[in-house]
Amino acid sequence: MLNNPADVLSVVLRATLGRSGRKRARRATRFLTGHGGFLSTSAMIAAAGVAWGIYDTLKGQNQGGAVPGIPAVPGVPIGSVPPIPTVPGIPAVATAPAAGAAPDPLARIIQLAVSAARADGQLTEQERTMIAARASEVGLEGLVEPELNQTRPLADIVRGVTDPAIKKDLYVLAFAIVRADENVSGAERIYLAQLAHQLGLDAAAAQAIETETANKIDSQSEN
Repeated sequence: MLNNPADVLSVVLRATLGRSGRKRARRATRFLTGHGGFLSTSAMIAAAGVAWGIYDTLKGQNQGGAVPGIPAVPGVPIGSVPPIPTVPGIPAVATAPAAGAAPDPLARIIQLAVSAARADGQLTEQERTMIAARASEVGLEGLVEPELNQTRPLADIVRGVTDPAIKKDLYVLAFAIVRADENVSGAERIYLAQLAHQLGLDAAAAQAIETETANKIDSQSEN
């Protein structure tokens, strides 16, 4: 059972990295999703962990599941309770998000992963189907499918990020996806430059992150 954001995201990231074999990505996949790898130690996953706990609980409520630690309320026969009168001027209480919705920290990572997957052009129908299928495995199809059907501006994806550690982690994630085990193409280079700009990373900082990440990817075993 997948019960933490690193496990959940690893399923989706394997799909974005393995899309139709465009590039060899075995080392990059191991770097991002392997035991003790990037996803299990990154600052953005720590932030997403809190969000995932809330999301998972709300999703369980929407699906009729009980919340741990809260006793079930016995059923009341229909018609035994009189209707509650409407009180003017009191706003309605917001309901829990629908299943498939996700909080911002988790959504941001998914949005960036899909965005990076199409950095060198549009996804093919086969690639879209594969990514959607993987997302469905972990119940995130409601979040992933809209991203597959639109090109979200990078400015929207990274808006509000101020923590330097999370900025770095977002750049590492995108770089690992576009590079995989090989090199960065011209279109991907433009994409990364735009991402660095939106994150407020200068050329030297971006290059340092890329060099460090590439070395870690290349040091991974393919077995």
